[in-house]
Amino acid sequence: MRHKPYLFEDYLKKQMKRPSFRKTYEKEYLKAGIAIRIAQLRQQKGISQKEFARRLGASQQMVSDIETGKQSNLTLATLQRIAEAFGRRLIVDFR
Repeated sequence: MRHKPYLFEDYLKKQMKRPSFRKTYEKEYLKAGIAIRIAQLRQQKGISQKEFARRLGASQQMVSDIETGKQSNLTLATLQRIAEAFGRRLIVDFR
């Protein structure tokens, strides 16, 4: 007897019906998205973590922690400094 493959998308769709799961997922998804976007922007600019840290006035370890999600409680002020270091604008939106 062959089993039908159970795809992650199917599992996620089922779990998202649970309000507590949905809330946690959306919170963590946002944090991960910010970390990934910061790493992408740094790489697109072709600068090292060390150089990016210098521009931020932070340590290279802090940049690493931000990009890996270990430092995920970023303030608006920190996000603004990150945007400025990339020559970008920070936009915060409610949807």
